[in-house]
Amino acid sequence: MSRRPLRMIKPEIRVVGIDDGRFTPHSKDQVLVVGVVFRGGDYVDGIMSTVVRVDDFDATAKLAHMIISSRHYKQLRVILLNGITIAGFNIVDIKTLNIETHLPVIAVTTRKPNLAKIYKALQNLPNNQQRWNAVLNAGEIYPMKARSGNKTVYVEIAGINKEVTQKILSATSPRSNIPEALRVAHLIASGINLYRS
Repeated sequence: MSRRPLRMIKPEIRVVGIDDGRFTPHSKDQVLVVGVVFRGGDYVDGIMSTVVRVDDFDATAKLAHMIISSRHYKQLRVILLNGITIAGFNIVDIKTLNIETHLPVIAVTTRKPNLAKIYKALQNLPNNQQRWNAVLNAGEIYPMKARSGNKTVYVEIAGINKEVTQKILSATSPRSNIPEALRVAHLIASGINLYRS
């Protein structure tokens, strides 16, 4: 469910790439999450941020609020995530995020998610069935090429089809196997210590 269907992908399509920062495993610390707005794969248009808790279940709501309250919201056409987990096993329900923001969501990983291992890990956390439902809600995992001839990436999508997803990956990944917005979001989030900044 997007504001308007994505048919023609312009070279400078505005996307937001979202990734989390460093955190201590098995802690309840807050983790910085950074969103970087890009025009295609070439220009940074802005940065947004929020915080989520390690292994909590607040990522979907926090990301939706961060995006909708951003001054860039009206120009955004796609949300890009580095997988569906943030801050450990804080699961992003990409279908809910799509519905709440009215923007298509593409979760990209360089390794195919191992659902059996994820299910096992979730059994140690509260609300494990709710978390597992969010994992299943992400739907099928599709192999795709971010750039022609390069390594395979794996995507889960909401509010968008495979063909348009492939075009967006190609348009936003000029330098690496993942969209530039995700690569820069990872660099920024990983380089900032939340408690020193």
